[in-house]
Amino acid sequence: LRMVQVKLIITGDDFGYCPRRNQGIVDCFLAGAISNVSLLVNGSAAADAAKLARRYNIPIGLHANLSEGSPVCELLKTNSSLLNQDGFFHGKMGFRTALSKGLLNMSEVKRELKAQVELFHELTGHLPPHMDGHQHVHVLPEVRHVFAEVLEEYGIKYTRVPIEPGLHNCDWIPPSLMDFYLGVEEDSFNTVDVFTKHGIRWPDIYIGLSTMGRNMSVGSIRSAIDAAVLEVTSKAPSPAPPTPVTIELMVHPGYPSVPPVGGCGEGPDDFSQSWERLHELQTLIKPELQSHYKSRNIQLCSFKDL
Repeated sequence: LRMVQVKLIITGDDFGYCPRRNQGIVDCFLAGAISNVSLLVNGSAAADAAKLARRYNIPIGLHANLSEGSPVCELLKTNSSLLNQDGFFHGKMGFRTALSKGLLNMSEVKRELKAQVELFHELTGHLPPHMDGHQHVHVLPEVRHVFAEVLEEYGIKYTRVPIEPGLHNCDWIPPSLMDFYLGVEEDSFNTVDVFTKHGIRWPDIYIGLSTMGRNMSVGSIRSAIDAAVLEVTSKAPSPAPPTPVTIELMVHPGYPSVPPVGGCGEGPDDFSQSWERLHELQTLIKPELQSHYKSRNIQLCSFKDL
């Protein structure tokens, strides 16, 4: 493994969620612990996040959100299939339920995704080089087609396909969460052809479900990267492994949100208020992790470096 060159994109998700999340993500970037961020344009601190990205030259893409908080498209803020009776998005599981019942209007999904790309452009001054989905909504049935069309229309080249090698062996993940992850994985497998057909690309390997929150440690990140590299090289025609191997590691560092500040319109959720965000931040900035990257020929980069 030592000889294989690895390009590792470490993406801090949920940039723009609240000022304390923004601060944690910036601290991580300045410590060399993340190399890329994904912006929630409907987050309560999105404009501030865009300013910070510009100030510190942080590579930034779009974290498309259809499940938490409020839409950014004016037409959809009232009387839209994307909203529940309280006037907010349906939520992580609620969105999936509404979709499976055929209750979501895909032209509204497309309109909201385009409005988020436009707002991203307005906030940052450029189109997103990559665009993924908050709570992995972008790989869901039907949504994946609309999502791919929007990326193609705007010429956004890169996305995330959350298929994580070795996920099935992670016995520390509680069963209910594992069920959700395996659903995400199945949806991702079914999305590959759709994204390919639209000329969209993504790194060789995705990591992030097995290393989230309390499960993140220097060891868990190192083993996940090793498993990822092994996965790619074992499939490669011998003798030459593909160079370099590209990996995206999804992370959620930050300082815990303090209500009522934060969120995407409804206030911050439990995960954002928990100690687990800070735990991720403290793990990612550990010097032994940085020295591990060096010793393994792992170069941190962003999507535009691929």
